[in-house]
Order: sequence, then C-alpha cells, then structure tokens
Amino acid sequence: MATDYDAPRKTEEDLSEDSLEELKARRSDKSSGVVDEDETEAAEGFELPGADLSGEELSVRVLPRQADEFTCSSCFLVHHRSQLAYEKNGKPICTECAA
Repeated sequence: MATDYDAPRKTEEDLSEDSLEELKARRSDKSSGVVDEDETEAAEGFELPGADLSGEELSVRVLPRQADEFTCSSCFLVHHRSQLAYEKNGKPICTECAA
C-alpha cells in the first residue's frame, strides 16, 4: 500500500479530540477480521514428502573406546587424544570444553 508522506498528519490535539466511542469502534473493527487459529492443529495437517520413516531400520556398529581416545569428564564425549586440552584432578578435559 502506497503512503503519501506529504499528506497532513494528525497533531496531538487531533488525536486527543477522537472520542472514546470512535476508538472502541475502530478497535472492534480491526479485531473482527482476525482469525484465531491453533498453530499445532495447522501443522498436523502438513505432510512432508519422504517424512515417513516408520519402516526404516538403523544399523549402527558401536565400537568400544580405542586406546588413542579418551572420554571428556565435562561433556562425556569420546575424543581422539589430539583433542585433549589438559587433565584436571586426573580427569581429561577436551579442547572444546576448555575454551
């Protein structure tokens, strides 16, 4: 919508002259067009293509911690020894947690 910046604007006096009834009428007119829609209900209706993974099976081979790896005592992730920042009270800390 185009705005005419040269058009006269209401001053403080003009705004105070608006009656309370006019303001109430404007407010009810603006809210009458608003639709109250539940976002969760609207989202349930959408189906993404390829989103159904109920028939998929994951096969992941889990390996025990290797000799050149350590478990960080702060984040509890297994890292390679090259990621060792320092040991605090004999417990290893990774470079990400040390930063």
